[in-house]
Amino acid sequence: MTRAAAVDIGTNTVLLTIAERRGDLVLPLCERARVTRLGAGVDRTRRIAPDARARTLACLDEYGALIARHDVAEVDAVGTSALRDASADPSFLDQAERALGVRPRVVSGAEEATLTFYGSLSGLGASGPVLVFDVGGGSTEVVSGTAEGAIEHAHSLDIGSVRLFERHVRSDPLAPAELSAVRARVRDALASVTPPRGAFQLIGVAGTVTTLAMLARPAERLHGARLDRALVEAQAERLARLPLALRIGLANLDPARADVIPVGAAIVSEVLTWSGAAALTISERGVRWGLIERRLAS
Repeated sequence: MTRAAAVDIGTNTVLLTIAERRGDLVLPLCERARVTRLGAGVDRTRRIAPDARARTLACLDEYGALIARHDVAEVDAVGTSALRDASADPSFLDQAERALGVRPRVVSGAEEATLTFYGSLSGLGASGPVLVFDVGGGSTEVVSGTAEGAIEHAHSLDIGSVRLFERHVRSDPLAPAELSAVRARVRDALASVTPPRGAFQLIGVAGTVTTLAMLARPAERLHGARLDRALVEAQAERLARLPLALRIGLANLDPARADVIPVGAAIVSEVLTWSGAAALTISERGVRWGLIERRLAS
């Protein structure tokens, strides 16, 4: 049995997976996700704020301790949109290396999209043409290909939930004009992407998609579950109407995600409309599982 750990340091969330290979199977031993909002203000300043740095490094300290307790042979860590915007802040990476024992690599948008694609398919049992999208805090990855592993087109778009929230939202709840501006920006970005042709399976990755599913059907198993377009639209409209104080109190919604979730829901809604899909399949696995699968390749 071989064990590996992967850490995905995102704009909004830091994720950890520790897994091991048993024969042909890769099985998770420990998974963690924490909203630290590393990218707070980075879109405007191109610098990591001191409080965001402190929150994220405290999380990485905890993850480093978990990795040490699990006797892991291989560790990989990557930073994505926020660290790209902050020019791979060397001092942050120094401190992150001390916490994790390895230096995080700041991956390009293209590599992030590739890792998202392969990670999202892990354990999903999909086949044939697929379109994978991952709504992050700073960027959204859109990748088309086949579930058998061939990538046709991969795009990383600067339309993450935190980025668009900071650029467009000033009201609580969102003013109609603000929501319209968010959706228009998403449509503009998607217009640069080659739309899918023929039959395909749409696969949605990351916290925004799983949160929408939990708000709608909290008892359902998430990985591999179907989320209908009409249900996404209903949740997006509901979240946009609710003030932050009420969103924070919603069951199955992480309060740290409550401010940006209406924007994230709008992005998911626009992806569904653009793709023409009637529903999406949920994947709880993304970049970190792409790293895990690479590290534990048989």
